[in-house]
Amino acid sequence: MAARVVAIINQKGGVGKTTTSTNLAHALANSHKKVTVIDLDPQGHLAVSFGTVNPNIPGIDDVMLDKKDIAKNLVQVRKNLQLIVAGTRLKEIEQLSEGGADRGRLLRKALHENLKGQDLIFIDCPPSSGLLVANALFAADEVLIPMAGDFLALQGLSHMMGTIKRFENVLKKKYKLFIVMSRYASTRKMSKNVLNKVLQYFPNQVLSTAIRESALLAECPSYGQTILDYRPGSRPARDFRSLSVDFLEGRVM
Repeated sequence: MAARVVAIINQKGGVGKTTTSTNLAHALANSHKKVTVIDLDPQGHLAVSFGTVNPNIPGIDDVMLDKKDIAKNLVQVRKNLQLIVAGTRLKEIEQLSEGGADRGRLLRKALHENLKGQDLIFIDCPPSSGLLVANALFAADEVLIPMAGDFLALQGLSHMMGTIKRFENVLKKKYKLFIVMSRYASTRKMSKNVLNKVLQYFPNQVLSTAIRESALLAECPSYGQTILDYRPGSRPARDFRSLSVDFLEGRVM
């Protein structure tokens, strides 16, 4: 069976994309899924989040700029979990004025044909709507949108949905799309109001488990650990384990 290729996207920063990519991938790997995570953000935070990975080694930049074999740039970071770092040249792609569609096709082929034996491939995208996000949407068949519980995030979601619709029209395909409530504060009225709005406009697309706001999620990257390494019995670790089941089974609110 072919791997599910999922772009983790939100054009707004600070909504928990990398936190979601890191911890959801580890939770799925712990449930015996073969998972690859690709850092398509030039900031390179995934390498830091998983620890012990040199962010300056060749990464997805080599694949997209020089057509190198993607399998040679894989780094094993946990059992059942491998990472492809961004690479120091990834930011160059945003400055290129041509070849975008070709790079998108190259990335799609690399993920679908050259990464063998994987169940899930996640692409952690930058907080932008530039060429890197376009390449990710070209390569992916599914989209996961982390969504914070504040008003500005709600507006950002509206813009993101517009971008996805445009790609669906151009590429003549329909993405399987899920939203995950991230950095969710259940005691805040604003968070509840935002969740209700999202459920109203996007029924059957919000995964059942909200990732509740926690200082632990901000702390663990500084130790090069996921929340499942850092505090496996904590509330956010339980949230991500539950979210991994939601994701696999399509459980929604």
